[in-house]
Amino acid sequence: MPDRNDALRGARERLPSPVALGQPTSRQELAELVNAWIYRRYHRETCLTANYLGKLERGLVRWPRSDYREALRAIFNVETDVALGFRRPTRAPAASAVKEGGVNRKTFLRTAAGAAVTVSLTDIAHLGQVTEPPGRVRAADIHELRALAGVFSTWDHTYGGSLVREAVNAQLRHSVSLLQHATCPRPLRDELYTAVGWLAHSGAAMAFDAFAHDDARKMFRFALSCAEEAQNWHLRAKVLSLMARQAIWCGDADGGLTLVELALVRADRLTPGERAMLHTARARAMAKLGRVTETLESVSRADDHFARVRPRDEAPWMRYYDAAQHAGDTGHALFDLAFRVDWRYAADAAARLESAIGGHGAPYVRSRAFSGIKLASLTMATGDPEEAAGIGMRALRDAGRIRSCRARDDMRELAALAHLHEGRPPVAELTGRIRTVVQA
Repeated sequence: MPDRNDALRGARERLPSPVALGQPTSRQELAELVNAWIYRRYHRETCLTANYLGKLERGLVRWPRSDYREALRAIFNVETDVALGFRRPTRAPAASAVKEGGVNRKTFLRTAAGAAVTVSLTDIAHLGQVTEPPGRVRAADIHELRALAGVFSTWDHTYGGSLVREAVNAQLRHSVSLLQHATCPRPLRDELYTAVGWLAHSGAAMAFDAFAHDDARKMFRFALSCAEEAQNWHLRAKVLSLMARQAIWCGDADGGLTLVELALVRADRLTPGERAMLHTARARAMAKLGRVTETLESVSRADDHFARVRPRDEAPWMRYYDAAQHAGDTGHALFDLAFRVDWRYAADAAARLESAIGGHGAPYVRSRAFSGIKLASLTMATGDPEEAAGIGMRALRDAGRIRSCRARDDMRELAALAHLHEGRPPVAELTGRIRTVVQA
């Protein structure tokens, strides 16, 4: 068993809770303090959780990442990591495998297996270095980039973006080296920039989902420049659409609206699916701004464009935008309109969210979770709390399978709405389950 980190636990228990008078700071409260400190210092979103702090206190993790250590030192007003019980991992000495003149097979196997997990980070750091780019770009290289972008995008939709961001970033660094150092035949140039732009867009989407907003903005800007260099209006529309959604999520609905309007310039060059996608983004911005007429007009236009979609004419990065996705996106816009302006839009929002939940298949677990949580929140606010609890529990089964900071925030919103009805057993069970999923 690992040694418990009593220094860290003691420091936390000596720190007064910021919200509960006379109580020590809880792990959840400390996690939020750390995330807030890092955001104030570096303008970067992080997702430290109470569960991870528990691992630190139990000694399962003895050397957290540098920004977490820096924040904890500042919060507890200590000078060194040692004061909080942190120590760098070291290579464990090999145990003797000889027992009574022979080899102890169990000890030998434990030692051999342990060698794989006690290797320090510096020993494998070279694995993250950029692979030397080829001297000349081939069509096969571009095909590989497109395939990787598709795989990463699918993973993001199914599991959330947090788990494989480093893999995407490493591949993106290699792709940048292709643009900088490899010779590309003129007929392949636009295809190369499009493939790299799609990969950058996939990485940016993952960063957005993980609340690494600065990273996402940098990758979005790079993806947009690639799309414009290739004069690919379709990729440009897709990148600007998700840039707008990030801005809206971060509270800048007006900035998101500007990005959507920029994407809709020369909309005649776009496919019906792309126009539908952009008008749903416009609807979401208008709803956040409380502009009812413009929201409803945008939803109507999105519906009209989607009715003319022919999937075979859409780009690979638009394959996700099916009937379920369209219903979910427009349902989210009407959800915001109901909560911000008038509950009479709740019924249309609920119908669209229900359609999205029923239509999203296994590859789109995250989207199904988003719509399910929103429908539960809407029902909790306007309908039967116990029915809402049932919807919420089904949505949490999906949410528990993904790693998504956006889903975590939606769950917290649902928990806040459910708090008023916790006297009902199904609702109390839901809020307990939300705490478990969020902390995990």
